[in-house]
Amino acid sequence: MTRFPRAPRQFLRAALGLLVLTGGLSLLPAVAGAQGDAEVQRALDSWYSRAKRRAPGEWGIAIADQTGRVLWSVAEDRPLLPASTVKMFTTGFARSTLGGNARVATRVVGTGMVDPFTGQWMGAWALELNGDLSLERASRQGPQLADLARQLSARGIRQLQGPLVVRSADGPADAVFPSVWASRHKGRLFAPPIGALTLNENTVEFTIRPGAKSGARPIIIGESPRGVSQLVTNRARTVAGRRSSLRLSPTSSGGWILSGTIGTSARPRRLTRVANNPEAVLRVVWGTALQDAGIQWDHSFALTSTTTPEPTVVMAQVESPPLDSLASEVNTRSLNIGAELLLRWAGGASHAAEKLMAHISSITGSTAGIHLVDGSGLSTEDRIAPSVFVSYLTRFPMTPEGKNFPLLLPANGEGTLGRLGGMPGQGVVRAKTGTLGNVSTLVGYLGRPDGVLVVTLMYNGGYSYTARQEQWRLFRTLGADAVEIPADHSLVEEPPQLGGDDEAAPALPAPPVGFGIY
Repeated sequence: MTRFPRAPRQFLRAALGLLVLTGGLSLLPAVAGAQGDAEVQRALDSWYSRAKRRAPGEWGIAIADQTGRVLWSVAEDRPLLPASTVKMFTTGFARSTLGGNARVATRVVGTGMVDPFTGQWMGAWALELNGDLSLERASRQGPQLADLARQLSARGIRQLQGPLVVRSADGPADAVFPSVWASRHKGRLFAPPIGALTLNENTVEFTIRPGAKSGARPIIIGESPRGVSQLVTNRARTVAGRRSSLRLSPTSSGGWILSGTIGTSARPRRLTRVANNPEAVLRVVWGTALQDAGIQWDHSFALTSTTTPEPTVVMAQVESPPLDSLASEVNTRSLNIGAELLLRWAGGASHAAEKLMAHISSITGSTAGIHLVDGSGLSTEDRIAPSVFVSYLTRFPMTPEGKNFPLLLPANGEGTLGRLGGMPGQGVVRAKTGTLGNVSTLVGYLGRPDGVLVVTLMYNGGYSYTARQEQWRLFRTLGADAVEIPADHSLVEEPPQLGGDDEAAPALPAPPVGFGIY
């Protein structure tokens, strides 16, 4: 592989200060580097010589200053598998298209009126789901279907009749396993079904304790979403002792069979599985929410309807946190379903990946080295060149939509950067990792007294774990005297917003509903 050293003196001084991200980052004074040019050059040469020896494979590296000028590189124009670093592009695309304060709405809509004597809704009704990542979270930190049910009750509704018609803004409210993902990932927690029909990130969780005595059935003491335990057939047994061996196997009807054993003295066990049939989960969760709110419903169900009139009344509505808050979580947790939902939200149900690539090209000014088929980076068809990352990460924050963009990435010490220790303090790095069996990428910003560095480290090969350790090591080397990447002080009091637009979030439009996401 060929190394292309460039402007070593600028490597130390990095253009005399931190990049001003459209008012989002403060300008710091330039400070002369402690090492000489030759010493820094030797350090980089030594690091790469060791890294490629310990992790043979394909490396793509680009280290740039805040202007985008590449200072040191290896095969910077070679497209490689990026893995989860694609999420940075997706969150930037969503922010550019929708704004940092945008929210996803989940609604009950209908045409008709409440019978004042019986409390029955006289007319058609439908549940509008739009792929809210935060809907029905196990932590309850987000909107719940129970919130919708309580709003219906507050309107005087005591009875709902007819099938639950489920719709979305851009087509059927479904959730499927993406065809561009490897089939071997199906059923894994990091690869649930993707679509407008999303509850608890399309996973389910149960907490199970032993029964009162040997031979008794274990007891489900916790569930998420609420009501989903109705789909569990309990065939497990309580046995003597402290050991447990519980299994949760999916059924063709969308439920699960709990089998195995749990000891009478064992601690409660938590089991989490993918909801391979989100429709079945929705049916029982919605029914439970209505029941808790004192509303009768016959539990009939339909995903689509051609006979129901277009709804004109918003009967109940809840909203997600702002897009910036969701985007920050997607990057920090490296949440695949979250990235795919953001892509769908911003780009629509079809051709969204093409729109994402067009966004990247509009920022970088080039179409070379860009090939994406999803928004999460889980597909092995994705390819990005290191130079594309450098160009995007230096140019996007200079746009109005990119204000404070680095703050949407995890800081060292949190999320997927939790193992990046040995730094002078938290917040000196804002970066995104990408990991597959044969991929280790690390892309982001490093704050230094003499300027921000934009670092792209990509590795494809059979030594991804070793490559990640070498990537950590380079960040520690370059960041020995690192400084915190500053934020716009006006944002400190409202961390969930993380910047976004200066203007307040726009009000939701008045009916007719139009089945939109706002």
